[in-house]
Amino acid sequence: MNELELLRRLEALQRGRRTIVAIAGPPGSGKSTLAAKAAKHLNLGAPGRAEVFPMDGFHFDDQLLAGMERLPWKGAPDTFDVHGLAWMLRRLSERRPEGVAVPVFDRDLEIARAGARIIEASTEVIIAEGNYLLCSAAPWSGLHRFFDLSIMIEVPESELRRRLRQRWISFGLDEKDILWKLDGNDLPNGRFVMERSRRPDIVHRPD
Repeated sequence: MNELELLRRLEALQRGRRTIVAIAGPPGSGKSTLAAKAAKHLNLGAPGRAEVFPMDGFHFDDQLLAGMERLPWKGAPDTFDVHGLAWMLRRLSERRPEGVAVPVFDRDLEIARAGARIIEASTEVIIAEGNYLLCSAAPWSGLHRFFDLSIMIEVPESELRRRLRQRWISFGLDEKDILWKLDGNDLPNGRFVMERSRRPDIVHRPD
């Protein structure tokens, strides 16, 4: 499904109820960009209708990952608080009248800030985005019951490598560290996403 068709599908979601949409895909596939674009599109005709809910707010803290000897692999499936994410999705699905405070990952500080944003009860469409939202392995598979619509972004690995290389260059990494990020973490995680995720409702292949 192309982007225009996808946006039309989201626009046609039933009004007056809480809907949670999951957007998954490998690192570098454009999940955040698509989620932001979808929310902007939905909010044009109905301000406040949609909010983005990134999985990144549930990264384990660097200090905890260091103690687990997993800090170099930050971003791998076992470096997230999946159970905390499930609990938050449950609260969001209940559409509580007081709204729900959600964490936000601060990329400048490399830390998740708890209660950094409120998703109001009036918000109809929650667009959850993250690598492993559709993963078929436990405990990630426990998230699926909260999603009313699921989208997987498919991008050739050669293009993912190009995008991710540019990302790490922009962060000032040298060639040795870039190669480690790509082949030691990012691309293996991407293969895990594509090989271990359930069949989505929609497959999106960016132009």
